Amino acid sequence: MRLRILLFILAALMASAWARACPVDPARAEPHQLVQEVTDCLLADIERYRGKLEEAGSETRKRQLMEGFLSELRATLEPVVDFDWIALNVMGSYRRDASAGQRERFQEVFTESLVETYGRGLLSYSDQTIKVFPPEGDIGDRRRVTVTQEIRGPEKNYPLVYSMGKNRRGQWKVINVIINGINLGKTFRSQFVQAAEKNDGNLDAVIANWTTKTEIEETGKA
Repeated sequence: MRLRILLFILAALMASAWARACPVDPARAEPHQLVQEVTDCLLADIERYRGKLEEAGSETRKRQLMEGFLSELRATLEPVVDFDWIALNVMGSYRRDASAGQRERFQEVFTESLVETYGRGLLSYSDQTIKVFPPEGDIGDRRRVTVTQEIRGPEKNYPLVYSMGKNRRGQWKVINVIINGINLGKTFRSQFVQAAEKNDGNLDAVIANWTTKTEIEETGKA
């Protein structure tokens, strides 16, 4: 399965299309419970939103629905996924050379690009079942844990491993994902390094031209 499709499925596991339909508190839920609750909510929400798009009478209405959906999706993802932390790690050593403004711009561009890629892929989710494996032993006072899921399709099963960390406010957040052996953090970091080298270290150019979709599709074809 192409990495693009795997990421689309990942989106279906990580977020709810409508925040009010899936009230999950990252500070109160344990990491495995958090992933399970969000997954359960989203499986129902996908069909509901897909129906709204199918009933849309014009392309203008479809665009409006999609824009609203992406906005809702981001509002739901941000409490669960530490986009800022992930973005800084994607920058790697270049974050030390970047100004505060460049770091902030990249965090925004990175988040917006991922949310759009995930959101547009949500409607591709179908014909899979999902199993969340229980924790191995007591989590206790640990601040880093992994949560393992398995996507079971008609032809093949695909493992997902979420790296989750507890921040200073006691909230569990996703900080990296490995999908079928593909480490997304390393994949995007490699993309950033290649873009920086191509632009002779011009971070403004890297940020202005950043997209996760292109890298996802090209990596999936390899």
